[in-house]
Amino acid sequence: MSDAANRAAELLKEHRTSIDRLDAVLVYTLAERFKHTQAVGQLKAEHDLPPSDPLRESQQIERLQRMALEADLDPEFAKNFLNFIIGEVIQHHKKHQS
Repeated sequence: MSDAANRAAELLKEHRTSIDRLDAVLVYTLAERFKHTQAVGQLKAEHDLPPSDPLRESQQIERLQRMALEADLDPEFAKNFLNFIIGEVIQHHKKHQS
């Protein structure tokens, strides 16, 4: 292999190591987030509150889109990602109320 190919392989390995580390951060961060949303769901069920809060959800989406722009991330991707998470949280909240 040429020096350039060796250097490219080393850079690829470094990027993949970073990606693996960041994937772990994401998983553990999501787990922590869901612990809190589970507690919120339990409180909502105990106090007969609706499983979804559209105002809060729209505020969070706007907040994440602003953060995405600051971080040079596609704000539409951030919106879709948060909408997916919110959908999962609402399903968990509905289970608490059952």
